[in-house]
Amino acid sequence: MEALVSIIMPTYNSQRFITPTIESVLKQTHTNWELIIIDDASNDDTLSIVNNYASNNSNIKVFQNKMNQGAAVTRNKGIEEAQGDFIAFLDSDDLWKPHKLEQQLKFMLANNAKVSFSSYDIMDENGSLLRKTVKALPKITYKKLLKCNYIGNLTGIYNTKVLGKVYAPNLRKRQDWLLWLQAVKKSKMPALGVEESLAIYRVRTHSISSNKLSLITYNYLVYKKGLGFSTLKSIYYLVRFLFEYFFVKSKQTVTSQKT
Repeated sequence: MEALVSIIMPTYNSQRFITPTIESVLKQTHTNWELIIIDDASNDDTLSIVNNYASNNSNIKVFQNKMNQGAAVTRNKGIEEAQGDFIAFLDSDDLWKPHKLEQQLKFMLANNAKVSFSSYDIMDENGSLLRKTVKALPKITYKKLLKCNYIGNLTGIYNTKVLGKVYAPNLRKRQDWLLWLQAVKKSKMPALGVEESLAIYRVRTHSISSNKLSLITYNYLVYKKGLGFSTLKSIYYLVRFLFEYFFVKSKQTVTSQKT
């Protein structure tokens, strides 16, 4: 029997984007999955949209926070509910390609990978492809991941049968990076990258990466609060992060040949 994959999808005021995101899950060639949607007290029509999908698909489960609690708490609620052999993540504005789960699970089983990720394409806020692809590195060690977040959260999968459940620390931003750091550290081996692009990331106008001051602030907090480093050590790692982000990681984004 195919492995069960739990897909964790936190959402907040996502009525504009969430329909194609859910549809991309429904189109997966690997069919043994559960989609766990956790609504973080949306005040638009998001809950109505996801409840409609759940009423027509028994493997879609919807939960709702009574008040807005942020991405970390919301994502962790989904992990708590997960029953799968593997846990994957998909934010409510991104997309998976139809063979994403099938290809990645085959790769993990063939390579005995406990944590994996893949390359992914980039689209703009309106869903138009930008002909850019972020290429996955073949492997990411804990030491390398500490320098910069090389795992696109929409592509990451970890094996819960081997690692147990790995949760996100309660930081408002960048908690996904900390989750992958924990998973890789716990696995005692590098995360392995799938070269093929298996997902599509939506660049939002007010994302962290578009705001350089926020980029510095939130990444400092990863080291200071998330990892408990001293102020001096946090500053040291922040400087290393900035170098890695602007001069190393940026080279991963290549112009696609697709039209």
